[in-house]
Amino acid sequence: MSTKAQMPTQNGLIANATTQASGPPRWKRGLLVIGGVAVLVAAVTLIRGAMSTRDAGPMLTHTIARGDLVVSVTEQGTLESSNNTEIKCRVRGWSLVTWVIEGGTVVQAGDELVRLDTKRIEDAVSLQTTNFHTAAATLARSKAEVAKAKIAIPAYIEGSYQTQIKSLERGLTIAETNLDTAQKMLANTKKMFRRGFVTELEVEGNAFTVTQAELELEVVRTEIEVLKKYTREMRLETLHGNLKASKSKLQADEAGFAMDEARLNRAREELANCVIKANRDGLVIYPSAAAWKETPDITEGGNVRKDQTLLLMPDLSKMQVKVGIHESVIDRVKPGQVARITLPDRTLYGTVASVSPVTRPAGWWTGNVVKYDTIIELPSVAGLKPGMSAEVEVILDRHQDVLTVPVAAVLETELGAFCWVRTANGPKRRVLQLGASNDSFIVVEAGLKQGEAVVLNVLAFMDEAQDEVSKRLDNAEPRRPLKTEIGDVN
Repeated sequence: MSTKAQMPTQNGLIANATTQASGPPRWKRGLLVIGGVAVLVAAVTLIRGAMSTRDAGPMLTHTIARGDLVVSVTEQGTLESSNNTEIKCRVRGWSLVTWVIEGGTVVQAGDELVRLDTKRIEDAVSLQTTNFHTAAATLARSKAEVAKAKIAIPAYIEGSYQTQIKSLERGLTIAETNLDTAQKMLANTKKMFRRGFVTELEVEGNAFTVTQAELELEVVRTEIEVLKKYTREMRLETLHGNLKASKSKLQADEAGFAMDEARLNRAREELANCVIKANRDGLVIYPSAAAWKETPDITEGGNVRKDQTLLLMPDLSKMQVKVGIHESVIDRVKPGQVARITLPDRTLYGTVASVSPVTRPAGWWTGNVVKYDTIIELPSVAGLKPGMSAEVEVILDRHQDVLTVPVAAVLETELGAFCWVRTANGPKRRVLQLGASNDSFIVVEAGLKQGEAVVLNVLAFMDEAQDEVSKRLDNAEPRRPLKTEIGDVN
C-alpha cells in the first residue's frame, strides 16, 4: 500500500513526494491475512474440544409408547415355616448342653435331640428324697396326734369324768352316812348324860364328831359341784384345743409333705427332661440367631435357660418368607397384596399375610436402617426348606395402558421435571407432569405423546440440562457467615 506525506528538505523548502512502504508485494500480504484467520478458527475449535468431555457419538433415544407399569418393592429374605413345633428347655435355671443333634437332621419320634448336664439335678433329687422321707415321718406323727386328741375327748367324758364323779358321789354317801351315825350317837350320848351314865366330856366328843362329819360332807359336795361346773369344762376345752392344734399341725405337715413331694417329683421330672426327645417325625433345625450374634443360641458347651427355644421342627407344608420393608414404603404395603418370590431354583407367587406395626430393632448390624417385618405366605409346594434365600417383590400397584418415560430421560429440578425430545431441529426441552414410578420407568401424565423419542442420559448430552442443574445451585441460599469470621467479631 502507499501513503502520501509532506516531508521537509535540507533547504527548508516543502516538496511533494510519493514514497513506497517497505515489505513484500500486495498479493503476499493477502495470503498472510487469510492464513491467520484459519489458524484462529482452528484454535477456537481445539479449545472447545478441550473444554467439552462429551463424545460426538450417536445420541441414545427411547420412543414413548403406551403399556403397563408395575410398581413394586424388592427385598431379600429367607424361607421359614409358619407352623413350627418348638423344642424348649424344661429345666429351671441355667443348664449346660453336653450334646445337641446337628441342624437339618430328619428324626423319628423318640429320637434324642439334646442332652443337658445332670449333676446339679441329681444332687437336687438326692436332697429332695431325704426331705420327702423326713416330711413323711413328721406327717405320720401328726396324724397319730390328731387321732389321739380325738379319742381323748370321749375317753374323758365317758371314762375319767365318770370315774371321778362316781368316786365323789361314793364319798358323798359315806359322808352323809357318817354324819347320820355321828348325829345318832350324839343324841344317844345326851340321853345317857342326863341319866348319869356318861360324862359331859363324852357328849362334847360326840358333838365334835358330828361337826367333823358335816364338814367332810360339805367338802365332798363342793368337790362334786366344782367337778361338774368347772373341772369338766376346763378339761374339755383343753382336749378340744389339743385336737385343733393337732389338726393344724397335721395340715401344716401335709402341706410340707406335699411341697417336698412336689419338689422331689419336679426334680425327677427335670432329671428326665435333661434328655430331650422328638415327639414326632420331621426335620430339626436351629432357631435363627440374632443378627449381632456369631454363633447359634444352642451349642455343645453352651448354657441354656428354662423355656428357651432350643430347636424347631417346621411344618414344611406351611412355608412363608419374612422380609424387612423400608420405612419409606411400608405405608403402601398392605395384607393381601401379591408378591413374587424368586428362589434359587424356581419362582413362586404368594400374598402379603401381615405387616408388623412396630419396627425391628436397628443398630450397627443393620446400618441403622429402619425396616418393618412383613410376612409373605407361600403356596404348599414340595421341595421348600427353611433357610432358603429368597428375593421378594411385593406388587404395590399396577397401571395399565399408560404412557411411560425412562427414568434416565428425566431431569428433576426445583423448577420441575424435564425431558428432551428429538426433533428435526435437534433436541427440545419439555416440561413433564409425572405420576407413579418404579426403578426403570415413570408414568407420564402430561408433556409427551405416544411415538415421540426422548433423549436418554440427558446430563451426558445436553448443555441445557447442565444449565438446569446450575440454576438450582445458583438459586440456593448463600451460606450465612459464622460470627467467628473476620469482621463479625465484636
